[in-house]
Amino acid sequence: MGWSRGSLLTAQQPRLQRLPDAAPGHPRRFVHGEQPGQPGRRHGRRPAPLRALPGQRRGRTGNAAAAAAGGAGRGPAAAAGGSRSPRQVQPPERPGQPRSRALPYPLLPAGRARPSHSEPRGRDGRGEEEEEEMEGWQQLYPGHIPTSPLQKALLAAGSAVMALYDPYRHDMVAVLGETTGCLALPNLRDKMKNHPEGYRILQERPRIRLSTLDMAGLQGLPEGSLGREYVRFLEDNKVSPDTRMPPKFVDDEELAYVIQRYREVHDLMHTLLGMPTNMLGEVVVKWFEAIQTGLPMCVLGAAFGPARLSSRKLQVLATELVPWAIRSGLNSSCFLNVYYEQRWEQPVESLRAELGILPPPAVRV
Repeated sequence: MGWSRGSLLTAQQPRLQRLPDAAPGHPRRFVHGEQPGQPGRRHGRRPAPLRALPGQRRGRTGNAAAAAAGGAGRGPAAAAGGSRSPRQVQPPERPGQPRSRALPYPLLPAGRARPSHSEPRGRDGRGEEEEEEMEGWQQLYPGHIPTSPLQKALLAAGSAVMALYDPYRHDMVAVLGETTGCLALPNLRDKMKNHPEGYRILQERPRIRLSTLDMAGLQGLPEGSLGREYVRFLEDNKVSPDTRMPPKFVDDEELAYVIQRYREVHDLMHTLLGMPTNMLGEVVVKWFEAIQTGLPMCVLGAAFGPARLSSRKLQVLATELVPWAIRSGLNSSCFLNVYYEQRWEQPVESLRAELGILPPPAVRV
């Protein structure tokens, strides 16, 4: 059999085939020894791994063109050879596996959703709804505890029960006044704003405490003066202005000062009305304050306080003291509009006449 040199070379070479998905006019040709369906595999041997070029770290794959393309997609800093975040470092690729793409942002823990890029963001990265929620629950003044209407209702109910059970629980009485004064406190503030002296009190915000009072100076005032009678009341009843609790549940800084001012001048009301701190005296003062302020706490104290009195005291209260307290409350101007810190030298009788408080009845309380 005669074989020519050309026919022998043709017989030794494998046949060139075209891939089924090759585009017309661009046949896909296999290199010598490559089998159809297994590109890159020559005679069953795995291709040699790529070695890192000088200046590159081990573990990165790809040639210079791939690195340039990846740098162009990541921005100028990455294309210039900047450091890559540990989350974006890709593991070495294996032959036959699809090329993985880096995520545009780091993965989040399970259970957390990434906000949309179109969502408006705040200055610190929070959304508008989250910022509004934080603003609605922020602390308005030192000691303030933000509460919802439902929480205020529960606090009011619980404090009312405890205050009726033990009227000397001043903390429960304070909570009851704060959680139920949402209508009365704005009215008191408006009365103070519409009065020259009351408006100045709101602007300067004086405090009646032992740290602000000159007790020695008040004791040296003449008999019958407001300062001297106030000190005598504190000593006789063993009370202190520092025992008044600061507000916590009033969701307005100015209204919080109004109720704080009311608490601090409560002992001055005892002094002006001439009432002690026993149960009968407290009920009489509560009747006067209920007419003046409209606070539900004062109304409850005036209505349920007499339940603990004896029959004799009830008769005195109903026939003498309550009618006098009601007439004085209706006749006098708002007692919160008096700058008491500047009235210490004024006689008590003169201040009563100025406010419109009627002289107390001649009964033993």
